[in-house]
Amino acid sequence: MKKKWVWAVSGRYLVIYIVILGILTSGRIFAESENAQEAAVAAAETWLQLVDGGEYVKCWEQAAGYFKAIMKQQAWIDSIRPLRESLGKLVARRLIGRQYVTTLPGAPDGEYVVIQFETIFENKELAIETVTPMRDADGLWRVSGYYIKSCMSKLRLKKA
Repeated sequence: MKKKWVWAVSGRYLVIYIVILGILTSGRIFAESENAQEAAVAAAETWLQLVDGGEYVKCWEQAAGYFKAIMKQQAWIDSIRPLRESLGKLVARRLIGRQYVTTLPGAPDGEYVVIQFETIFENKELAIETVTPMRDADGLWRVSGYYIKSCMSKLRLKKA
């Protein structure tokens, strides 16, 4: 009888230990995800500065290997230059969301952060830019996707 009681007490401690371990692990995973998101946002903002400055060759060179594999340099320049020139200069940009994911439709599994910015351009009052950095083979965050969507909704940013 004494052995059963010891197992019941030990079993309770085991359950408590597992719960505590789960809490500590989830906190560590959350912290790693937050760090990853912050690093990805920084990479996206640096990359966007190149796009904003019309440095399309440089931003292609600094993009993720996956981006360069699916979008040849001249194709990138031919598609981004007329789009960004039609929008005019950047007036304001504000981070509105970010999400860490490991799968995206049509892309290989990996670590991604889907980032959205609310953006005002000279010739476009409101657009949503979606920038998707991924953790590249060398462990650095690099942009693997870029998309601009025009919005008809009420302007939320103030022009500078």
